[in-house]
Amino acid sequence: MIGRRKFVLGTSSAAAASQVAAQSAQGTDGAALMTENMLGAYGNWAAQSLADPPRLSFRRPEFKNVDSWRGIARARFRERLAGPAPSPTPIPILRHKLEFDGLDIEQLQWQLPYGPPTDALLLRPKGVRGKLPGVVGLHDHSGLKYFGLRKITRMSKDIHPMILRHQELYYGGLAWANELARRGYAVLVHDTFAFGSRRIRLADVPAHIRDNQVEAQPEAEEEIQRYNQFARAHEHLVAKSIFCAGMTWPGVFVNDDQRALDYLCSRPDVDAPRVGCAGLSSGGLRTVMLTGADERIRCACAVGQMTTWRDYMLNKSWTHTWMCYVPGLSNELDYPEILGLAVPSPVLVLNSKQDALFTLSEMERADRMLTDVYKKAGALERYKGSFYEGPHKFDREMQKEAFAWFDRWLKA
Repeated sequence: MIGRRKFVLGTSSAAAASQVAAQSAQGTDGAALMTENMLGAYGNWAAQSLADPPRLSFRRPEFKNVDSWRGIARARFRERLAGPAPSPTPIPILRHKLEFDGLDIEQLQWQLPYGPPTDALLLRPKGVRGKLPGVVGLHDHSGLKYFGLRKITRMSKDIHPMILRHQELYYGGLAWANELARRGYAVLVHDTFAFGSRRIRLADVPAHIRDNQVEAQPEAEEEIQRYNQFARAHEHLVAKSIFCAGMTWPGVFVNDDQRALDYLCSRPDVDAPRVGCAGLSSGGLRTVMLTGADERIRCACAVGQMTTWRDYMLNKSWTHTWMCYVPGLSNELDYPEILGLAVPSPVLVLNSKQDALFTLSEMERADRMLTDVYKKAGALERYKGSFYEGPHKFDREMQKEAFAWFDRWLKA
């Protein structure tokens, strides 16, 4: 997702015909809608269809007890996700153990009931024994579907040049999962559906869909770029096919991520009551969805992926992957309220003010929604939303705040 900045910056809106109709449009909180939007003259009509608060929002006056509300709302969210049938905790194969840069690293692989095997890394501080708090590290989208877990980890000094550039651009030159593990965590990072080891192989789709491409030199940069172009164009077909199967894309990746969480919590060297998750961009999206779906996540940090359904609908759907959308959910929960299903568990949201993937006023509105949810639940100190200067990123300064958040809530 984050690699789409060039796409974002290089595309212009063509909704001039809707300006007159939209000039008088008002949003559900009284804010004027943009005169140009993704639906043109239909924007006002669509915006008015979104109730604020929606039906299952804890901000509604009829919901007074947070525990009873959460049970109802979380069950409905899980139903809307429409994921694959749950499967047992994966039993991984230990492919390799190594030491690198102050860490003990396990290369793992497990097989889910669908798709190719999942590659994963488990990172722990070198030589540390006993149970540690755990974190599921969720990789980004970045328009680089060829890669998954490699985007936020390192296991040797031999790093693919595309990964080096990626980490320099978005992560301050660091592999943030390694940095967090060194602070005293067991960090599990896995490839999720359609990325890395879980990507859709060219050989498995019809020739006319892949434009007769083949994978001949898998690690060659030019070939990786061609694959990523194919995967970008193929994404809408994947989404349509998943809908036809009675599922949603978020439902599939949440299932992948929950199976990884199953494994992390099952390890004897992980303290299962002290487990969290974090990620940037679509890793932030996965953080929102996994935290909303699974009560075992006791602390979360969503980075560069917080706004409202209204922002997606009117302004920014063109900058985002099909991975974002759960049909019908916007009638029941606004996007930030999915993360709010965790209340009173602590959640941190890190935003960048100049993030081209979102509208700043809608990021601020999402922050107010989460503040209201946590305040009403009597847990305001367990929510924090921070705004940084700069574009879409999870840089060193932001990582410092995220790691301190985990230290506060998972190490205490």
